[in-house]
Amino acid sequence: ASDSSSNQEDGPQVFLWWLLGIAALTFALLMSARMGIFQETLYQRFGKHSKEALFYNHALPLPGFLLLAPNIYHHAVLFNQSEPFQVPVIGLTVPIMWFYLLMNVVTQYVCIRGVFILTTECTSLTVTLVVTLRKFVSLIFSILYFQNPFTAWHWLGTAFVFVGTLMYTEVWNSLGPFLGSGRRRPKEE
Repeated sequence: ASDSSSNQEDGPQVFLWWLLGIAALTFALLMSARMGIFQETLYQRFGKHSKEALFYNHALPLPGFLLLAPNIYHHAVLFNQSEPFQVPVIGLTVPIMWFYLLMNVVTQYVCIRGVFILTTECTSLTVTLVVTLRKFVSLIFSILYFQNPFTAWHWLGTAFVFVGTLMYTEVWNSLGPFLGSGRRRPKEE
């Protein structure tokens, strides 16, 4: 009887944590969009300096990691205890978690550098779309490589990503004659 009562008590708590997570993701998405618009405004006013923006976006938050120093140290110790891995080509043997971290840092640098260059060339909405698609590809990679389950929620998210992408690229307007809607955008004169 106590097991069922604890499950009933856990239900609302788990749901509240889920809502908190959704709220945090929504807030992060809105702040990211706002930052994109702010960057676009700065680039128009002061010129396109993607390397400078990349530097300041990553250098200014570094002191905040001092607050996490004990946790970072704890995880460094755990990384040292992971299974050894021989790095291809180099032949150096390192704990596999350090190798994963290095690969993550390298790929994140390439990705974020590309995003900052993209912000100088495209609108913030285009950049947001590209970043969302990149996150989607990362999710698919995670599901395939780490054999994570692909649930109905993932399918729903996939549908939203593709519908949003199609809406942005205005595929619906070009498919109008084929779908029988007959709606077309007025031509600009």
